[in-house]
Amino acid sequence: MNTAEICFGNQPAQTHPTKRLYLEDDHCFEVDANVLAVRDNSIAFDQTCFYPGGGGQPSDEGSVRLQSGEALEIVSAHADQDDVIWHLSNSTPPPGIVGQPAKLILNRARRLALMRYHTVLHVLNTIALRDYGGWITGVQIGADYSRIDFKIEGFSTAMCSELEQKVNAVLEANHAVKSYFIANEEFRKRDDLLRTLEVKPPVSHGQVRVVEVQGFDAQACGGTHVSTTSEVGRFSVFRTENKGKINKRLYVRLDQDG
Repeated sequence: MNTAEICFGNQPAQTHPTKRLYLEDDHCFEVDANVLAVRDNSIAFDQTCFYPGGGGQPSDEGSVRLQSGEALEIVSAHADQDDVIWHLSNSTPPPGIVGQPAKLILNRARRLALMRYHTVLHVLNTIALRDYGGWITGVQIGADYSRIDFKIEGFSTAMCSELEQKVNAVLEANHAVKSYFIANEEFRKRDDLLRTLEVKPPVSHGQVRVVEVQGFDAQACGGTHVSTTSEVGRFSVFRTENKGKINKRLYVRLDQDG
């Protein structure tokens, strides 16, 4: 059976690509939606505020409140090859819910933390590339700390201290952060929008999403971010590791709640 055609509780359903509300509004934390399909412990809706993971940012967690009033915990989300986002519950959904309305609710505090960390990593990777020729080779965003790997030569304690000072100066300047879409054809002409040599951003319907820290930087990205850099907090590098001759891993932390 095609994963886009699911039967559950004797109800057939035809799914279609899930409308991703976070692409237009990073601060969409809950939304009313309709159940389109169920597969084992996973549910697909017509639209969602859940980020399904990607670009180093993990998927959102939260809950779904069904029409019956029953609440299911959502422990993760992922997008399939048909661009349908499946919301994984830690329990089996009840039968007969396909076609019913539901409310999706994010773990707000966790999403806000991930938004803060994703935003600061944009600032960090821009400074690393602009001032030190550092290209991203890996990233893992978390709610308590994050890590990022750079291909960078001549890394030193002094460079690390400079990075901290430069990043915090940008954060304190209170730059607005916004997102928009450009045509893939335009994106291919804009090398300035790339931060990694190996991984290219996803193209959807011939468009690429760009996240811009106004007056500072713009780069291709499908993740979620805060509205201004002052919301991020103060940034520090608390640990570094060598991951090869010129590959360095930086562990970073923010010291202020969003």
